[in-house]
Amino acid sequence: MPVTTAAYATDTLPGGTVDAVVIGGGAAGLNGALMLARSRRSVVVIDSGTPRNAPAEGVHGLLGLDGTPPAELYERGREEVRRYGGVIVSGEVASAEPAAPSALPASSTSSASSASSAEGDPSAGNAPSAEATPPAGGDPRFTVTLADGRTLTARRLLVATGLRDVLPDVPGLAEHWGHGVVHCPYCHGWEVRDEPIGVLAVGPASVHHALLFRQLTDDLIYFTRGTELDEDTRTRFAARDIRIVDTPVEEVVRADDGGIAGVRLADGQVVARSVLAVATLMRARTEGMEGLGLPIEDLPDGMGRSFASGMAGATDVPGVWVAGNATDPTAQVGAAAAAGALAGAHINALLAIADTDAALAAAKSSATAV
Repeated sequence: MPVTTAAYATDTLPGGTVDAVVIGGGAAGLNGALMLARSRRSVVVIDSGTPRNAPAEGVHGLLGLDGTPPAELYERGREEVRRYGGVIVSGEVASAEPAAPSALPASSTSSASSASSAEGDPSAGNAPSAEATPPAGGDPRFTVTLADGRTLTARRLLVATGLRDVLPDVPGLAEHWGHGVVHCPYCHGWEVRDEPIGVLAVGPASVHHALLFRQLTDDLIYFTRGTELDEDTRTRFAARDIRIVDTPVEEVVRADDGGIAGVRLADGQVVARSVLAVATLMRARTEGMEGLGLPIEDLPDGMGRSFASGMAGATDVPGVWVAGNATDPTAQVGAAAAAGALAGAHINALLAIADTDAALAAAKSSATAV
């Protein structure tokens, strides 16, 4: 169900090797790029323009920016990255693969050229201590190929591709996604408070989902949709005045104003609801990343798949980090942005070590030649 954001001016893809390519122009990707650009790293963001929260009217739970429309937030983010010399390219990544490493990485202290000029103090900030050491066998290189055939070489990659929310196959449901159909009580809960809400169960995760939405309304119905609900859970629901409907759901009924009027059951009855809550199946966007060999892990209760990652988004593939919903599906915008910032700082820290190793090797080579 990806929704494409409005088109914006794209920068020219730079030639040569850049310090980092960030794949994904959402909160995690842009904040990672911001940290790298402010450290005077040449960084390119490849943005497909299909963020997870594009259908939402506003971003919530983000201090100081609560209610900001996603498109506005990302436009501000792109401007900030460009302010420090970062490059933003609109496009789809067709493939990202390891290339032959460089034995002597060139030290980089200037950003790649872009449509924007760097402003402010260009000196690098204090880098965090790096607990990992650069991989043996040379400095990593990666080739990123766009769908239109253009290519780019990078020393490091930050994968921030996000995820896709997969809705249950209920006729009429998808058209209301991000408005009358919601999934996150923290993202949309206040906006649907006191509304008649229906939870469309998909499995065990829906039980806790119902308890969270019960905090927001006194009028909550749980549609089991063939999922199991034991007697203990039914008793707990009854104690919270959560009604249970076991009759199968046939379709979502559209209201005259374009919203949701309710759900039609298999027996023909229409149960009036204005909001439907669904725990979606969350799948990391892995298209084009197959060549990197990044490990994938299953989410609990069969709720999807994500990239596996460790500290600061580091992966088992040297030179590749992941951040945001691609590795942490439940992260809201603030958490995803923070993860991107942490990954960007970690990438810069290890690049600083690699640059120093290269300088030392060059110095030793020169001394030997003399």
